Amino acid sequence: MNESLTGRPRHEFQTDDAALWPVAEKVKQGERLSAQDGVALYRSPDILAVGWLANLVRERLHGNRTYFNVNRHINPTNVCVASCRLCAFGRKKGAEGTYTMALEEAWASAASGYSEAVTEFHIVGGLHPDLPFEYFLDLVRGLKERFPQVHIKAFTMVEVAFLAKRAKLTIPQTLEKMKEAGVDSCPGGGAEIFADRVRHIICDHKIDGGEWLDTAKMVHQAGLRSNATMLYGHIENEEDRVDHILKLRAVQDETGGFQTFIPLAFHPENTVLGHLPRTTGFDDMRQIAVGRLLLDNFPHVKSYWQMVTPKMAQISLRFGADDIDGTVVEEKIYHDAGATTPQGMRRAELERLIREAGREPFERDTLYNAVTRTEDSFTIAV
Repeated sequence: MNESLTGRPRHEFQTDDAALWPVAEKVKQGERLSAQDGVALYRSPDILAVGWLANLVRERLHGNRTYFNVNRHINPTNVCVASCRLCAFGRKKGAEGTYTMALEEAWASAASGYSEAVTEFHIVGGLHPDLPFEYFLDLVRGLKERFPQVHIKAFTMVEVAFLAKRAKLTIPQTLEKMKEAGVDSCPGGGAEIFADRVRHIICDHKIDGGEWLDTAKMVHQAGLRSNATMLYGHIENEEDRVDHILKLRAVQDETGGFQTFIPLAFHPENTVLGHLPRTTGFDDMRQIAVGRLLLDNFPHVKSYWQMVTPKMAQISLRFGADDIDGTVVEEKIYHDAGATTPQGMRRAELERLIREAGREPFERDTLYNAVTRTEDSFTIAV
């Protein structure tokens, strides 16, 4: 028995799964895991052993600290030219239930909600066939004018590529205009699963996996950080998951621009794939753990409480996750797909969840700088 970085005794690694022993030796020595190791982790019946290894890495990197932020989601439109089978949010132009915010409406939405001062606006939406690029630039400019301290995390790789095409600009030109308007970083959505076999079935109207990765490289080369996601629990297999993660790892080796890996559990309700079962708690914890173990060059792994529920997010803090996202305030995309979690959570509740899991809450901004605050103002340590 030795001592962990949190000061508690740590039991030695134990497992009855012989396939995990060579993986465990690599993890203990800080060696990079292979694709074969990743498949072994996914197929192991010993979820607690997999979690033990992921927690070892998590505590090496972050000790007992668990990050969260005070953020607000803004989804300016659900009109979308794509017809992704995985999506319950997007609507075709003219269909029932469509909406597009006027700019004043979006700015008012950003100002509403909790009295707690947000440090981040998270902006994603549909691929609208008619909205000009200037609409989105004006949206960002207006937010920056009204909330100059707030970090704007806006537009996934899919949206960046779409807006560039609509504006007849190169992606680097598009990114430069986004930065001039006030975009500070990009979210990681739209990655889904990179394997062509899967992507053709679940999201064949989006850019392909290679284009997503190339766009991410250009985002990082433009000086913007981003996150990276993976949608799991639909028609993919273990090899597809490992392939996805290792492709992200390769880009990170090249650019160093990813901040956080965010596994997203597929919610089949209200989608064309509604016949599929939801992921189990084992699926969710394993995915977080394997992500932490394979992505040795990613600083953070997030357990998105909106997807896995607050209760499972607590458990994930022992399975490799060091971040549970933020207050969110109003989340539409996954709730349209049947999520039954709250649409927002107050800062004090997030802190309680973290503390009751035996971790120490650490409020961050989008770039993981420390935030100190009163109830309605904040200061960022840079």
